[in-house]
Order: sequence, then C-alpha cells, then structure tokens
Amino acid sequence: MSANYLHSELTSLIIKAFYKVYNTLGHGFLEKVYENSMAIELKKMGLGVLHQVKIDVFYDGEKVGNYFADLVVEEKIIIELKAMEALITEHEAQLVNYLKATPIEVGLLLNFGEKPQHKRRVLTNNYKQNLSI
Repeated sequence: MSANYLHSELTSLIIKAFYKVYNTLGHGFLEKVYENSMAIELKKMGLGVLHQVKIDVFYDGEKVGNYFADLVVEEKIIIELKAMEALITEHEAQLVNYLKATPIEVGLLLNFGEKPQHKRRVLTNNYKQNLSI
C-alpha cells in the first residue's frame, strides 16, 4: 500500500491482521467471532481497539439515529466486518455512512466469506460535518 494514502501504515497492519485471522479460522463463523478475533490480533500488535462503538447520526442539529461500528482502531480507522458470500454496494454504503457521521476519515470493510475481501474507503473531513464519536 502506498505511503501516500491516509493512515496507510495502520491500514496495512489491519489488513495483515485480517489475513492472519482469516487463514486461522477460515470462513463460516458468525461476524462476532471474527470481531473478537480481530480485536485480539490487533491488540497483540499494540493497537488500541474499541468494540461496538456507538455512532450518533444528526440531521439539522438533532439526533435522528445511531449505528454501531464493529471496531475502531486507534480512533483513526473504522472497521466494518462481514461474513457474507460477497460484498455488495450496501455494505460499502454502510461504511461510508459511518465515516460521514464521525470525524474518522478512513474505513475498512473486511469480508470473511469463502474468498476473503477487503475494501478501503476515505472520506476526508473537509467533505463532512466535524462530529465526534
């Protein structure tokens, strides 16, 4: 991954952890199993990891709902985990919505399907409201 990408070193470590977990467990488990396994692997790397981070969504200054991000790493990367046959556009939209609702600019979508998949999305803060988790 190019050093020109925002948080590229951190995303590289997360993707490395993803493949280690995938190669160890394979596919077929529930997302929660992968979430817990990813957290263990990332913590072994010395990274700060939060589970099920509540993200409030606002419209015109009023709270209109919330999401829960699977993992947040170092308060810089949102990770959305899937255990599906394949990623679809709705999964990517979900991750982008998490980025829109927070000051976090980088998200990773990791799929523990029959074939491992990962996608990286960036939404810089100059394109969104400055909100906090």
